[in-house]
Amino acid sequence: MLAVVCYVVLWLGCALHWAWLATMDYAVLEPLHAFGVKHPAWVQFWDVFCTVFSPEGFRLLGAVAVVVAVLRRKLRVILFLLTTIGLSGVLAQVAKDLVDRPRPVGAMAASVSSAFPSGHAIAAIVGVLALLTILAGMFSHRTRSVTIVLGVTVVLAVSFGRLAVNVHYPSDVMAGWALGYLWYLGWLLVIRPLPLGRAAATDKTPHALTPG
Repeated sequence: MLAVVCYVVLWLGCALHWAWLATMDYAVLEPLHAFGVKHPAWVQFWDVFCTVFSPEGFRLLGAVAVVVAVLRRKLRVILFLLTTIGLSGVLAQVAKDLVDRPRPVGAMAASVSSAFPSGHAIAAIVGVLALLTILAGMFSHRTRSVTIVLGVTVVLAVSFGRLAVNVHYPSDVMAGWALGYLWYLGWLLVIRPLPLGRAAATDKTPHALTPG
C-alpha cells in the first residue's frame, strides 16, 4: 500500500506540476550538477556504471537465469523471470508515455526517453528482487545476507548514478522504486516460483518440466 500511495502521489505531482515536488527535486539535482560540472571524471564514472547496470544489463542477467531454469526444468521460475525482468522495459515505457516528463535541463548524459519514472530504477529493483528470489535456495543464511546487502547496494548505486549525471529527478527514481516493487510483488504472488536451489533439492521428476 505504501508503494501504491508513493507512486500515485509522485505521478500526480508530476502531472499537476506541484511546486513542492519541483523544489525537492532541484534541491538534490543542483548541487550534484555543480559538482559534476567541476569533475567530469565523476560524471563519466557514473555514466559508465549505469550503462553496465542498465535495464539491458539486467535483462541479460535474467536471460542467463532463464537458461538455468530451463536446464532445471522449472516452469514457474521461467515464467517469473520472463514476466518480471523480461517485461519490465515494457512497463517502464508505458509508464513514461503516460506522463511524458522532460529530462532535467542540466542532464550530463544522453537519454532518449522521457524522465518519469526512471527505467533504470525499475530495472534495478525488479532485477535484484527477482534474482534474489529465485537464487535464495542456493545460498546459506550468511551468504544470503551478503547477497541482499549487495543487491540493495546495486539498486541504490544505480539510482544515485542517474541523479549524479542529472538525467533524472529524485521523484523519477522514487517512482521507479515503487512501480518496480509493485510489478515484482504482483508477479510473485501470481506465479509463486520456488527458489532454484530448493526446487532442485526436492525434484523427483528430472525428465519433466516441473512447476517449481
